[in-house]
Amino acid sequence: MKNKVYVIGHRNPDTDSVVAAVAYAKLKNLTGHPEYIAARAGHLNPQTAYIFQKFGIQRPLYISNLVPKVEYYMPEEFETVNENVSVWEAIGRMEKTGLRVLPVVDSEGKYLSLLHYSGFAQGVLRIMNPEKRNKISTSISLIQKTLNAQPVILNHEADKNFKAFILVGSSSVSTFKQRLASHASEDLVAIVSDREDIQRLCIENKVKLMILTSGFSLGKELRDLAEKNGVSVIISPYTTTPTAMLIGYSTPVAEVADKEILPVHKNDTTSKIHGILRNAQCKYLPVVDEENHVIGIISEHDLLKEPNVSVVMVDHNELSQAVEDIDQYKILEVIDHHRIGTLSTKYPITFINKPVGSTATLITQLYREEKMPIPKDIASLLLCGILSDTLVLQSATVTEVDKETAEYLSDITDLDIKELGKEILLAGSRVSGRSADEIIRQDMKEYSEGKAVYTISQIEVGNPKEILDRKADFLSELEIERRSRKGLFSCLLVTDITTLSSVLLME
Repeated sequence: MKNKVYVIGHRNPDTDSVVAAVAYAKLKNLTGHPEYIAARAGHLNPQTAYIFQKFGIQRPLYISNLVPKVEYYMPEEFETVNENVSVWEAIGRMEKTGLRVLPVVDSEGKYLSLLHYSGFAQGVLRIMNPEKRNKISTSISLIQKTLNAQPVILNHEADKNFKAFILVGSSSVSTFKQRLASHASEDLVAIVSDREDIQRLCIENKVKLMILTSGFSLGKELRDLAEKNGVSVIISPYTTTPTAMLIGYSTPVAEVADKEILPVHKNDTTSKIHGILRNAQCKYLPVVDEENHVIGIISEHDLLKEPNVSVVMVDHNELSQAVEDIDQYKILEVIDHHRIGTLSTKYPITFINKPVGSTATLITQLYREEKMPIPKDIASLLLCGILSDTLVLQSATVTEVDKETAEYLSDITDLDIKELGKEILLAGSRVSGRSADEIIRQDMKEYSEGKAVYTISQIEVGNPKEILDRKADFLSELEIERRSRKGLFSCLLVTDITTLSSVLLME
């Protein structure tokens, strides 16, 4: 798979977190980095959902966790082969590309089996065993392509598969005549040279296909007779022995591919497939999507490489708040406006952290530093992010930079700051019909101080009474949250958007 960089905010994302991810991924795309993808580590809260619907913007990709998956380790390069391609062509493709396996697929690209050298060897030995009178599954077209033969006469069923019995016209006329008679009911492929008597016998007995070796041609009279009797004729550039051998390789690749190797899904965890790969005969497994289409190949060696996923953290810098298993991947950048936690990396990274009221403010500054015009829909999102995180520029954390940035975005979008701010705050203040559990977790962050762990949640409402009337329910849920984390405390900050005052519930 191609390399991806997920731009992602914290768990239980608020508006600023989601907006920052979308806007920064867009900036990277506009500056020539299509691998950057906006993501979110949780479901959108009512306010954020309202904003994305209002401006008709697609929601970012939802990633519930970053547990190492097959798709994060698949190499980008892979090939498949259609089930009706000859073994000769398939093996030639493997040698040319250096691939050790080829997934065999149907006409829709869905997985059927896996061609690998061990399975191929076993299949060919089965087909070409001289002690068994095996028939070869093939078609006239496959034989012609495998031999690179010159077609002379090809009947209308040249592409139809059949079970071929091979006869070599190297004996006397009488002996060959007896052999033809003993196989009269079978689909015969006769290999002949320049002996016209043998050629005539083949045509009169209506063999399915007659192959002239060493580039020998067919006389006009016999050609007309072959056409009349429905006998296909091709001219092989090889002598009898290599011609006979190559016909064995004209069988469809599906006949010799390993049907016992089952595919893995792109979303399977690497821990799940470790054992499967270890026991696989060829140490490779095909990877499929939800509809069984082959999308890649994975090997034991691939799992030892760096994953093809990296991460940019926005609106947070503490692993306790990040999407699960983020520490399995390379963190390229952090863009945040909160306190600096305990994040550490094994390598230098870009770390942007400034004391402003919103990460959206920082992202807007990055657009301006890059001298990149902000698309109107992105500017609308950024303005909402600032207004949401600063309570319409009224919170204690707001700075002059936030105010100037909001004015700049207001000019671009022609949106009134006060009207838009009131609109989005009201969209996020709906409490009725929502459970205490849902409200507590919609914007909850986990922090640690030494050995102590605690969580802080926040809800902005038009009337705190809606929460306080259900105080017992909220305190009960906060206690459950505290116990589940063995935390020091869990609290909910209820902010009145009309008076800019707050009530703190704590357990």
